[in-house]
Amino acid sequence: MALKRKVVRINTPAGHPGFMGPEHIARSVIGGNYAQSDPFIVLMDDRLDKKDTTPVGGPHPHAGFETVSLLLEGEMGDEAYRLKSGDFQMMTAGSGVVHTETIDKIARMRLLQLWVNLPKKDRWVTPRVQDLPLEHVPTLQQNDVEIKLYSGTLAGLTSPVENYVPIIIADIRIAAHVTTTLQLPANFNTLLYVLQGSAKVGQEESLLQVDRVGWLDLSTQDELSELQITAGEAGTRFVLYAGKPTGESMISHGPFIGDSADDINRLYYNYRQGRLKHIETLPCSQRILL
Repeated sequence: MALKRKVVRINTPAGHPGFMGPEHIARSVIGGNYAQSDPFIVLMDDRLDKKDTTPVGGPHPHAGFETVSLLLEGEMGDEAYRLKSGDFQMMTAGSGVVHTETIDKIARMRLLQLWVNLPKKDRWVTPRVQDLPLEHVPTLQQNDVEIKLYSGTLAGLTSPVENYVPIIIADIRIAAHVTTTLQLPANFNTLLYVLQGSAKVGQEESLLQVDRVGWLDLSTQDELSELQITAGEAGTRFVLYAGKPTGESMISHGPFIGDSADDINRLYYNYRQGRLKHIETLPCSQRILL
């Protein structure tokens, strides 16, 4: 009999003014205890309601990990490729890259951006970007359940996105009072972040409401487990993140992840010296439209 998963932690991320000014509300969905969230470092829910054309954002570097962006509303991106609502991007910063996120018009936007740790053996790989537009996202619609799968394998779907760390990312909608069961690897660290409505989740039917995060128990067994979910009276929509822990330590400082303080110092030096190339200069083989 498959292991039945249950919710072991629930929290409600608070909103704070973000770096783009008072019209930017940022919620830290993951952050602060990497030992519990491995392989996930940070997950931010950024909501912007920009009412003027003053540019905000700009170019900035990353290295040593992957940024994983799911755009829920609005538009964003660079000259080479613009994300629209429902689009997905995985940027492997690896050895180091600079990218630009500038918004210079009146706009509403909501972005979920995740930082995923890279295994030490892959920490300094050549940077690459994988873009998965909404119209190419593997989708299942069955029995009042809709699953859009952006990464990994779930419910008979497989995403074309390639991973250094095995992760599942899915945007899931369930109609009112409908119950469904998901099969997930028992040894994947898993959370649900509720975007709309509510749901009773797991073996003990823990109640997750909008803007709440529920973390599941984690097993060391390399087998499939079952997660039962029953939508509330208004139905539910949530994003599921599940990833296999690396079990490796890391150091985080600003926009960089490394294995030691020396790594961080080297990355800052290289950035100041202009040695990190902009994402737009990547060869076509490293800029992949799926």
